[in-house]
Amino acid sequence: MDDQVSYARRIRQLASAHPEQPALRHIALDGSEPGFTWSELDRRSGQLAGALAARRLGSGDLLGLGLRNSPQFVLSALAAWKLGAVPVPVRWDLPEWELSRLRETVGAPVHLGPGDLSWIDATADLPVPDLPDATSPQMNGICSSGSTGTPKVILNTRPAVFDPRYTTPFIDLWGSAPIPRPQVILVLAPMYHANGFSTLYSLLGGDRLVVMEKFDAARVVDVIERHRITTFTATPTMLKRIADLPDIEGRDLSSLQWIMQGAAPMPPSLVHRWAKLIGAERILMAYGMTEAIGITALRGDEWMGRPGSVGRGMRGTEIRILDPADGTERPPGEVGEIYLRTPGAGYGGYTYLGQAPQLRRTADGFETVGDLGYLDADGYLFLVDRRVDMIVSGGANVFPAEVEMALIDHPEILDVVVIGLRDPEWGRRVHAVVQPVDPARPPTAAEVIAYAKSRLAAYKVPKTVETVDVIPRSEATKVNRGALVAARGG
Repeated sequence: MDDQVSYARRIRQLASAHPEQPALRHIALDGSEPGFTWSELDRRSGQLAGALAARRLGSGDLLGLGLRNSPQFVLSALAAWKLGAVPVPVRWDLPEWELSRLRETVGAPVHLGPGDLSWIDATADLPVPDLPDATSPQMNGICSSGSTGTPKVILNTRPAVFDPRYTTPFIDLWGSAPIPRPQVILVLAPMYHANGFSTLYSLLGGDRLVVMEKFDAARVVDVIERHRITTFTATPTMLKRIADLPDIEGRDLSSLQWIMQGAAPMPPSLVHRWAKLIGAERILMAYGMTEAIGITALRGDEWMGRPGSVGRGMRGTEIRILDPADGTERPPGEVGEIYLRTPGAGYGGYTYLGQAPQLRRTADGFETVGDLGYLDADGYLFLVDRRVDMIVSGGANVFPAEVEMALIDHPEILDVVVIGLRDPEWGRRVHAVVQPVDPARPPTAAEVIAYAKSRLAAYKVPKTVETVDVIPRSEATKVNRGALVAARGG
């Protein structure tokens, strides 16, 4: 269509309409907080685009971005779009052997890593080139390593054409008073993650980004107060660390219009804690995946009537629960594999680079990433766990997420991950890896097991408990269960 606006042109439009409006602020580890107006973002991304073109990056090419959350990351993504190239953020917090495999899978002709930061900064001395109005054939890629360890690069196949529907505050779909714009969005997660990178679409919608180089709960609250943050997206682990701050109930969170939680179900106690802090109606809980095959969500006040739910299908998403063995549809209340479909390819579609296996798909277009759950009679989805994480212990199915949610409320447990380990009697035994609140006084295994027995069926209770100084989570607060199992003998 002739009226389509490329991301490249959208950047120039915002710079022309709001040249001195703040657009980006970076919360750096060294305590500095550099800011950029739209005029500065337009100029600097144009200069960088010219320098990348000199390195032979062109329309349709992939640009690898192995950078921490930083102004250089944002400028590089905008510069790629100005050339009609496709930015692909690459996880930088991986062992070198795994990072090299991932970069090989991406196969980008130009890759920017930590060693390129000074080169990016030096482009500020270059003239601003006269660039044509280019449209990237795909919006971006996102890298992921699945449970098998096979590098997976998910390429969003929708062209980089501005569509305001993708920048509307998600909570507006609930029909309450529209959220004031521009939003001031705090970016907590690494921008190699889908939720972090997607904030760039909100930036193109005219919202302001405040990007943290690294998540730190205490600093998050300082930033919310100082910069009057209106929204952010976080994992349950992040939300728990913020809620656990000793002075949190006396802090000023009044600027928050809404927050969104994803990545895993929220422990009920944590939902209630955040409802007291900001109001249940300001909390959204969502379930989706990087492939963007669909999304479910519900607001906190809805959740109160259906504790544990991750909501109903949104934006046309349809849900089916199918038997993993024969593909038949499961009735309400019965657990099966979650299949989603969004009619009309509303999210633009996806494709994989590399050798990652394709998602299983029904003949009529429903797809699954292998998660398990069930629907209630009203069509609300309840997520149980990933099928690959399920522990078969003594012939019974145990879902780690359920055990973790039961244990996380123990007053002496700061963090916990549950895995299945080989066992001659049980086949797999339920094993809890616990990070204590006070490393000098960790709860005993007997205390943890007794607490679990008070909240879970006997077959779900951990058989063994291990105390560690810290749970090895990624910058996005995710944990690699497979690596934990392998390190303990499988």
